[in-house]
Amino acid sequence: MHRRFAIQLITALLLIGPVWAVELKQALLLDNYVWRNNADWFGGLSAIHISENGRHLIAVSDRSKLITAQIERDGDRISDMRILGHWPILSSKGRILKGRAGDAEGIALAPDGSYYVSFEGVHRVVHYAAPDSNARVLPRPREFLDLNRNGSFEALAIDDRGRLYTLTEKNRTAQGDIPVYCWDGSRWSTPFVLPARGKFLPVAADFGPDGRLYVLERAVSFIGFRTRLRRWEIVDDIARSEEALLETGTGTHDNLEGLSVWRDGQGRLRATMVSDDNFLALQRTEVVEYLLPD
Repeated sequence: MHRRFAIQLITALLLIGPVWAVELKQALLLDNYVWRNNADWFGGLSAIHISENGRHLIAVSDRSKLITAQIERDGDRISDMRILGHWPILSSKGRILKGRAGDAEGIALAPDGSYYVSFEGVHRVVHYAAPDSNARVLPRPREFLDLNRNGSFEALAIDDRGRLYTLTEKNRTAQGDIPVYCWDGSRWSTPFVLPARGKFLPVAADFGPDGRLYVLERAVSFIGFRTRLRRWEIVDDIARSEEALLETGTGTHDNLEGLSVWRDGQGRLRATMVSDDNFLALQRTEVVEYLLPD
């Protein structure tokens, strides 16, 4: 009897997959807005930032375009999104970036209103004083040169001390963890790693108004995309108290790649995510919003 129960238990565990010591909390879907625009440059949105009042958006596309937009809301739902401006993302010499060099994937706003953009075609993080300014490329340590060609700096986030954090989509440590690189204004370091779990890969990150690090992850199959959202407390360069907030089934959303975490007028914590449509007619640009537990 005991042997039969043990076999049944082992079989059940194999069927459900690995079990992790991660606290599970439930995010609540508020809205799924399809953003349409007929401009030939519109699409491929890979990163976003939402202002504190939830009315203004800044986004970058993976074809070297910076976009600002006004968000109109009707209660918890988005009623309209109106583009206010768009600019080509420039090189340090003022040239419009193209091809691999222009594969922008992450954005982080600095306290002074300037912003940083991460790229994965040519692995680097760049500072811009304004939308029409030339790039200031941050130093690139040798470690950056050997990263996966199409799987490096998808995610970029900035904490309340102005320190930048970027994550690689596909590169892992020798132990299989996700390395997190930090720029403190003078040098790069790797203060901590995050556990990789299952087939999900990190594609965006943000520090929320609660001070926690949020990471958006994606899993891809032949029939669609899955989405996961996790968060950690970062204390003394240690990532702790991991929580899984969201994990969708295949096809629930499109190719979500951008993430911004903010508080609404009611003080509620929200996550806004945007999808990269890859400029394909079969895909769409979605702006998805979830209410997060505190």
